[in-house]
Order: sequence, then C-alpha cells, then structure tokens
Amino acid sequence: MTEFLNFFKTLTPTGYLFLALTALTIFSAIGVVTARNPIYSVLALIATFFCLSGHYVLLNAQFLAAVNIIVYAGAIMVLFLFTIMFLNLRKEEEESRTNLTKMASVIVGGLLMVMLITIFRAKSAQVPTVSQGSFNAKTGLVENLGSLLYSDYILPFELASVLFLIAMVGAVLLGKREAGDRHF
Repeated sequence: MTEFLNFFKTLTPTGYLFLALTALTIFSAIGVVTARNPIYSVLALIATFFCLSGHYVLLNAQFLAAVNIIVYAGAIMVLFLFTIMFLNLRKEEEESRTNLTKMASVIVGGLLMVMLITIFRAKSAQVPTVSQGSFNAKTGLVENLGSLLYSDYILPFELASVLFLIAMVGAVLLGKREAGDRHF
C-alpha cells in the first residue's frame, strides 16, 4: 500500500492528467460496450476518441491527435450514426440473441482480459524510463511520421488500406437495395 501512495506522491501534473484521461477513456469505452441504445454507444465512442486524442497530445503527437479528432470523431462517427439510423435497429432483433451467443462473448472477453493481464504483468512489458536529455521535440511532426510510416511500417499501412477497402465494399453491399424494396 505504501508503494501505491508513493507512486501518487511522485507523479507530476502530466502524470495526473494521464491517469485522469486513462480513467475517462476506460469508462467511456465501457459505455460503448454496455449502452443499450446504439446512439449512446456512438456518443461514448466519440468521447473515447477525444480521450485518446488527449493521450496523443501527451505523447507529443499533435498531428495524430488532430487527425484522430477530425477523421474518427468527426467523419467516421457521423457515418456510424447514419448507418445505425439507416439500419433502423429494433428491440425484437436484439432480444433474439441466444444464450449460446452471450456465453461465447463472455468467454472470448474473459480470455482477452486474461491475455492482457498476462501481457501487462510480463517483465518485458514494463514502461521504460526516459531521461530528460533524450527528449526530441520533433517526435510528433508530420515529416517524421511520414518517413517512418512509408519505410518501417509500410506493410501495416498497406494492410490497413486493404481493410478500409473491404469495409467500403461491405458498406456498399449493405446499403444496396433489392428489387421491390420500399424507397424512402
């Protein structure tokens, strides 16, 4: 218990801000999953994205924070809202979930939680300490991000673009009307 109190005594204001943003992120992410109304779930997801943008600012990645707010919290969430309203989700469809589906989701969630706890307890996952002299003010700039993205991380970048292409094709197929459907 004394280690826990000493941890809070040694924190800087940035550390307290990090902990507050982390708590807000976790609570809003839980709100995304537990909200009964899909609109509330989308609003909680927007709050999660804003909290993550705060984390990006703390990591000196201002460009990623701005892109996260503009692209995800702005454009993508508006598309999610329109999709939810377009699908017109009804209560009958939600209650038709079987107990097997609910049990499978609890098992998968539990396994994910156990895996994350195991990863965070591993010695290799400890947070490295950074000395004051090794800080680089150009860390979050667009130039450095672009050179890193197109050199070391080109494969994940291209895989993400393929994933977005598949999502767009899926959205078009979901939105496609069948012959004889009612037009609004």
